[in-house]
Amino acid sequence: MRAWLVGRVDAASLLALLLWGCQTPDPQKELRLSDLETYWAIDSSIGATQYISPVVRFRVKSLSAVPLRSVEATVAFKRKGEENLTWGTDWQRVTTSWRPFNMGAVTPAKPLQPGQDALVVMKSDARYYSQGRPETMFNHAQFKDVKAVIFLKVGASSWSRFAEVEVERRIGSKSVEATAP
Repeated sequence: MRAWLVGRVDAASLLALLLWGCQTPDPQKELRLSDLETYWAIDSSIGATQYISPVVRFRVKSLSAVPLRSVEATVAFKRKGEENLTWGTDWQRVTTSWRPFNMGAVTPAKPLQPGQDALVVMKSDARYYSQGRPETMFNHAQFKDVKAVIFLKVGASSWSRFAEVEVERRIGSKSVEATAP
């Protein structure tokens, strides 16, 4: 009888440990967003038509004690006065535990290690266009400022809102501009 009870306790402990390991992570506790920057990027022109798209750039740092194998980011861009509508979006896999390689084979990728951070640059699929220089679009009567709403998730967690920020009226990143000769 005692051996049966010991076997049951071990199985119960193992089950509890497995269930604890399957808990859905909380992105707010596992990740930190920093170095947030917004700007407009010039897209490829078509003939004389110039295009600009809003961009958000930030770093995601792991606060977890274990490697994070799946971290995703998404951003919704919204124009002022139209906050109930999404004007453009972007989605990125920051890190993942697998990636396709050579005819469907799966190879391991690098997870986000404890304390490690990753640079994320996201650009809207919506854009403004004009026949003039890109900088002049900010002064057009139909131009509306844009804000970016950033969400992150870890593994099977729900999307968690991390930031809402106005997109600065400037062409190009400050950090890239600072490194230019």
